[in-house]
Amino acid sequence: MAKFEEGLRYSESHEYIRVEGEYGYIGISDYAQHALGNVVYVDMPEVDDEVTAGEEFGAVESVKAASDLISPVSGTVVEINEALEDTPELLNEDAFANWIIKVQLSDPSELDKLMDAEAYKAICN
Repeated sequence: MAKFEEGLRYSESHEYIRVEGEYGYIGISDYAQHALGNVVYVDMPEVDDEVTAGEEFGAVESVKAASDLISPVSGTVVEINEALEDTPELLNEDAFANWIIKVQLSDPSELDKLMDAEAYKAICN
């Protein structure tokens, strides 16, 4: 049974963002990691890359499928979760604790277009 964490914003493509000040931590939802199965590889952008809301910034590969990562917001990548390079299965263990990229938000108003946990849960069920 997938978990839906309150206080996060979710996109229809199953990414979440946890906002802390001018930064956002982006990852895949627990629902997404359940659907993917065992994650074997995470393709991430480089630090200082720009991401754009609604556009691809990487991919997650599992034993079942590969899935593009779509950024829920626009901004500059300030950090990647390097632990995922060697242990991508961390996404299966706890998708919310193991974000993929940290971005400096360029347009915080984009957050208003994302779903809260209740709305996201409704599209997943």
